[in-house]
Amino acid sequence: MEKLIKEFLHAENMLQTRRHFLNTCTTGLGVAALSSLMGGCFPNKSGENQAMTDPTLPKTPHFAPKVKRVIYIHMAGAPSQLELFDYKPELQKYDGRDCPQEFLEGKKFAFIRGVPKMLGPLAQFSQRGQSGAYISDFMPYLPEVADDLTFLKAMYTDQFNHAPAQLLMHTGSPRLGRPSLGSWAMYGLGTENQNLPGFIVLASGGRSPDAGKSVWGNGFLPSIYQGVQCRTGADPVLYVSDPHGMSRDIRKQTIEAINEINRQQYEEVQDPEILTRISQYEMAFRMQMSVPEVMDISKEPEWVRNMYGAEVGDASFANNCLLARRLVENGVRFVQLFHWGWDAHGTDQRLSLDGGFKDLCQITDRAVTGLIKDLKMRGLLDETLVVWGGEFGRTPMQENRDGQTLPFKGRDHHLDAFTVFMAGGGLKKGMSLGETDPLGYYGVKDRTHVHDLQATILHLLGFDHEKLTYFFQGRPFRLTDVAGKVIKPILS
Repeated sequence: MEKLIKEFLHAENMLQTRRHFLNTCTTGLGVAALSSLMGGCFPNKSGENQAMTDPTLPKTPHFAPKVKRVIYIHMAGAPSQLELFDYKPELQKYDGRDCPQEFLEGKKFAFIRGVPKMLGPLAQFSQRGQSGAYISDFMPYLPEVADDLTFLKAMYTDQFNHAPAQLLMHTGSPRLGRPSLGSWAMYGLGTENQNLPGFIVLASGGRSPDAGKSVWGNGFLPSIYQGVQCRTGADPVLYVSDPHGMSRDIRKQTIEAINEINRQQYEEVQDPEILTRISQYEMAFRMQMSVPEVMDISKEPEWVRNMYGAEVGDASFANNCLLARRLVENGVRFVQLFHWGWDAHGTDQRLSLDGGFKDLCQITDRAVTGLIKDLKMRGLLDETLVVWGGEFGRTPMQENRDGQTLPFKGRDHHLDAFTVFMAGGGLKKGMSLGETDPLGYYGVKDRTHVHDLQATILHLLGFDHEKLTYFFQGRPFRLTDVAGKVIKPILS
């Protein structure tokens, strides 16, 4: 009751704000000026008021979509494409030699200084499936689904530091403040299940991505569209459970009273963030029942858990992959998985390519393969898009620091070439697009930028990436900013 009284007093105080004065006590010129400065409060260029509806309700995309939902698997730290998918036998011949000067002149690296040595691939490669895709022995399970994969082998980016590169990959900008890909998908499509968030995030590996929660943030979009981070265990979402001593009936009555105040305030100021607040209170109440149910992997048959390598009660990447399937199966629109630890510089055993990096491959390979197989068995893969990749690639040179070779095998950050693979509806299966030079340094054929990948993901969801916009601070913004082209050769 005390909290309800505080909410009421807060609402009363809000009526004394300058925004309230400009909106109700002037001729309207004040609110017009304010709307041009506070574009997030009036998302339409004309300043039209939104209808009093739930902003997460399902919406119609620009055209018929190829997929209904996305599972984006981000390996934070950037896995080495040269040990996984970009087979370069010529690089082995240069192992231990000084790096050619043309690779160094005019280039900036995160850590390499002076003239580093070239480093041959540390894994064995074989062609897999009928498609003949090159996959290394670091990933023993993935060949089982090789013919379901679509590779982009000449991806490039503009950023060689982790946080800006992760922001660019997920928000379209290396700077803070832009909505994430999942938020744009929610904004454009809404959600299929009103009892669950439409955009859910699952993190593993012991740490969050370098860019923090901004990579699943809503930016200038209403906050209802931000990703909701869930945890494995009895309390998947923090602060959703009823406080001690409060019954569910009292909680329901409290929320109804609070939202009645919010509705009255919305009628006063027409701020869409109030609709977000109403939706979030109601969603949190519904989530108390729905989230624990869908997050309980003990309900899965043992053979399914074994396919992923999942264990009941673990907070693991394998469990998160199984949860991703359960979430999309229950109508969640966008599931984002982050697994930290892929920054294989070679500074110690944990960050070495033939040590900690290889171990990470073993940990994650089985679960990703299990996810794709499971989706396919259930008839979900044709209407789901699975994306796997990091924020940039790794150099064909062994990393050095201050001109000194490191004691373990590692590679520096590299923005000119890396590999992403996808699986699911609307794609040509068993296809590889893009080619790098014989040493794996530059993309020499069918290069694709981060913005191109984003445009393609939106296209598969039924959107023209140039038309999915949000008016903010005087102009329409979009995920791909002023760039990006749909990667048409990979579309079926």
